[in-house]
Amino acid sequence: MPPSVPPVHDLFSHAAQPDLTYFVELKRNLHAHAHRYYVLDDPQIPDAEYDRLFQELQAIEFAHPEWLTPDSPTQRVGGRPLDAFVSVRHAVPMLSIRTETDTEASGAENFDARARRELGLDESASPIAYVAEPKFDGLAMSLRYEQGVLVKAATRGDGEMGEDVTQNIRTIGQIPLRLPAKVPSVLEVRGEVYMRRDDFEALNAKQRERGLKTFVNTRNAAAGAVRQLDPSIAAQRPLSFFAYGLGEVTAVQSGGPSFETHFEMLQTLKSWGFPVSALVQVAQGATELVAYYQSIGQQRDGLGFDIDGVVYKVNSRELQRRMGFVTREPRWAVAHKFPAQEQLTTVLGIEVQVGRTGKLTPVAKLAPVFVGGVTVTNATLHNEDEARRKDVRVGDTVIVRRAGDVIPEVVSVLLDKRVADAPQFTMPHICPVCGSAAVREEDEADYRCTGGLFCSAQRKQAILHFAQRRAVEIEGLGDKLVDQLVDAKVIHTLPDLYRLGFTALANLDRMADKSAQNIVAALEKSKQTTLPRFLFGLGIRHVGEATAKALAKHFGQLDTIMDATLEQLLEVDDVGPIVAQSLRTFFDQRHNREVVEQLRACGVTWPEGPPAPVTAKLLSGKTFVITGTLPTMGRDEAKDLIEAAGGKVAGSVSKKTTFVVAGAEAGSKLTKAQELGVAVLDEAGLMELLNDGA
Repeated sequence: MPPSVPPVHDLFSHAAQPDLTYFVELKRNLHAHAHRYYVLDDPQIPDAEYDRLFQELQAIEFAHPEWLTPDSPTQRVGGRPLDAFVSVRHAVPMLSIRTETDTEASGAENFDARARRELGLDESASPIAYVAEPKFDGLAMSLRYEQGVLVKAATRGDGEMGEDVTQNIRTIGQIPLRLPAKVPSVLEVRGEVYMRRDDFEALNAKQRERGLKTFVNTRNAAAGAVRQLDPSIAAQRPLSFFAYGLGEVTAVQSGGPSFETHFEMLQTLKSWGFPVSALVQVAQGATELVAYYQSIGQQRDGLGFDIDGVVYKVNSRELQRRMGFVTREPRWAVAHKFPAQEQLTTVLGIEVQVGRTGKLTPVAKLAPVFVGGVTVTNATLHNEDEARRKDVRVGDTVIVRRAGDVIPEVVSVLLDKRVADAPQFTMPHICPVCGSAAVREEDEADYRCTGGLFCSAQRKQAILHFAQRRAVEIEGLGDKLVDQLVDAKVIHTLPDLYRLGFTALANLDRMADKSAQNIVAALEKSKQTTLPRFLFGLGIRHVGEATAKALAKHFGQLDTIMDATLEQLLEVDDVGPIVAQSLRTFFDQRHNREVVEQLRACGVTWPEGPPAPVTAKLLSGKTFVITGTLPTMGRDEAKDLIEAAGGKVAGSVSKKTTFVVAGAEAGSKLTKAQELGVAVLDEAGLMELLNDGA
């Protein structure tokens, strides 16, 4: 859902044997199911069943065109392309709302003070009740219903005159085409057409796949869809709607809905099938307005749609009438904006930064600009493809966006302001930090520095990786200590770890003598390791534990691995072209070999020997999953034993799992094994298997 539009065939019994009662009921049911799907997000039937009913309705309407009405669900798919939009005069002008320029919480207090003055309320009077709601960043829309049927949808335009976009608005699943029977004979509902962020990202992804221009933001994307002359194209653009007000209303009869308060009006619209934001709430006085402003500001970045502020409205319709209007703006409402998330600025330069994992990121250096509540001087361009796609150049005027804690980014370039002959940005093939080669592997977007052990930008990450439990294991060497050692320039490369003495460690902040002694002891202990652990600890891209073990088993010696050709590396199980090239690139860097030799000189050693003979393994072809706490060994030890016997250890249970090794407090993996009928072993059973064979 929304349904596809299949060829119409007269295959349905109700189409062949017309039944007007059934036809009306079918339309009613489809409207109800669409409301549950698009508005309530609570579908009651599968999409396939909805499609079947929808196709049946199409067939009936094809057989009986005289029954086709504008409110039919089939009319959401779009009609014929238009030559131009027709102008529409609003029966009740679509007025703009005054904007509170103070983007601090005090802006809410300012509005409350003005409202109290307008109403002549002194300090002793009760707080004014307001309705507070998000200020949606979309396109204002007026929906006109006559006798409960949508007959016209119009943009705001200049407030007096808008454009008729009815065909496009019919394609929005959240907007009802027909309302319940007991509604005003004429009802104009005002609201906002917008695009959800996930829909926006999906739309831009499709645009990129087709080589088409992407949209700058959700507002532009929504506006472009609404003003699309071909409704069939508009139907492919995912749009949503929130109702927030009324235009012309004519009651069916005396005693019709009175809407004494704004909040009551919104709840009535919701009961008639219109989507109303769940973030709307009644606020008593300035204190609750301030709390609402701050609360929505904190939620802003986590919402599924863009907002640029909140709106306050006096809740009582009677008080609204008393306060009236000034220069085409209501005195009883105000838009209180958040700090802008997008601003214009100039690109002063483009630098390339190197991250902790060696990733090269182009960064635009900007003329300082206040955006998203902070002054921004840098904005990420992500990678070479994004920089090329946006075509950001030095001297360009650009739109910069910052949402919450998200890193500022360049959204787009104002090409009409580009300096003549501005050179196109190109990514360097040399790391700007250490001078090592920067490579972009096949099917990857990022360039990476190959100088891992040597590059100062990657120093902390390289040390932590080398010291982790599955590598050489230096107990007690964690993030905070590594930060201290590197920031104080005590260590620069991995071999410096083994040159550390008690005095250097004890002089660090918050380092007790006992802790310093423990680190020295852990460093000494870590010198005795294994070739797979050492190889894994070097942090070679794409070389994980399993690959390191396969390399050690195949070659037996580190020097042989370092000197192996691509062809020789490809002979190893678990080594493909990408891994082989990564190994060759790493060991072709002279400084990486120097780090290895220095580590050896510091006493780091491991058993080496000739390659292991190829023999049949007890557990070859068998897959294990380990779960729970084993009585006498850790999971890592069990994994090593299984892999040494030729078995494979996986992280999840599937039909391909041969055995699950379960210890105490085994959880969902054990349950799934039992459901799938996978054999379950305890530690004793595993050891028996290892000793006796399968």
